[in-house]
Amino acid sequence: MSTQPDLAGPWRLTLVTNPDDCNLACDMCPCGAARRPGPPRRMDPALAERVVRTAAAAGAREVIPSTMGEPLLWAGLDRLVALCRELDLALNLTTNGTFPGRGAAAWAELLVPVASDVKVSWNAATPAVAAAVMRGLDLGRAVEELRRFAAVRDARAAPGRRCRLSFQVTAQEANVGELADVVRLAASLGVERVKVNHLQPRFPALAARSLRWSPEAIRRWNAAAAAMRAAAEDARLPSGERVLLENVAALAEDPAAPAPAGPCRFVGREAWIHPDGRLAPCPNPAAERGELGDFGSAADHGLDALWAGEALRHLVESWERHPVCAACKFRRPGGA
Repeated sequence: MSTQPDLAGPWRLTLVTNPDDCNLACDMCPCGAARRPGPPRRMDPALAERVVRTAAAAGAREVIPSTMGEPLLWAGLDRLVALCRELDLALNLTTNGTFPGRGAAAWAELLVPVASDVKVSWNAATPAVAAAVMRGLDLGRAVEELRRFAAVRDARAAPGRRCRLSFQVTAQEANVGELADVVRLAASLGVERVKVNHLQPRFPALAARSLRWSPEAIRRWNAAAAAMRAAAEDARLPSGERVLLENVAALAEDPAAPAPAGPCRFVGREAWIHPDGRLAPCPNPAAERGELGDFGSAADHGLDALWAGEALRHLVESWERHPVCAACKFRRPGGA
């Protein structure tokens, strides 16, 4: 089965705007100025605008600023928000929950009118675990800031336009015992969704923190997943609805094959533009490293030309046979 593009361009565009800018120091993150030599990578706002306009003309519906680093620190974000409003594009944003600079209420006033979803990286229910996983985070302050953001979100909600709040959780040994409490906290704060990603051991020191590395670790994950589902049933949102859980499924107790691979959700449907303009077809780190091919740069050519280019067309037709895709952890069962 090959993936076929459903538009003349990507339906969703991710701009890797400023992956090295962050006011926290999470050791599980591969980005950050302290992790790599040279100046921080930052996308030129003019490049971002050109790419967004081209994508919108081809049918894009949603734009994501950097999912690595803290996008609220990017100098071009205000212009991107205004551009999304002008072009009727939804903004999908992930933040670390500190709301730097403006504070949560002021950021909410800017973001809520155009955002489809604001995901807050949230990895604990107690201060000690939160600080251990996301170094520099004050959990109590983060809770209060999120309350302020949610209050503005609720006040600005309109028919057909309500910004969803989500927790984005990186499940790992350090927080496996608190995942159900994270769901309960989400419900109490009006956070409608908890999206879970398993820790990717990008560095050798992270391997033992993965919940996929041994049958015992997988059993801990499976127990936590069951507890999260029970918490979502019992601890309801103020509306009475359940918190939506994503990627909270039991795994087979085999570290080599904990879950069957699903289809690719990205190739031929979404696009990533890195700070220097290079196009990537998916979020797999191997794509940034060029292991899936060279798809050109939006700094040199229009996104429409890159999207129609032979390199991307070839990958669209052959990704299932590529070794990177065969081993990709983003291929969740059923495409979930």
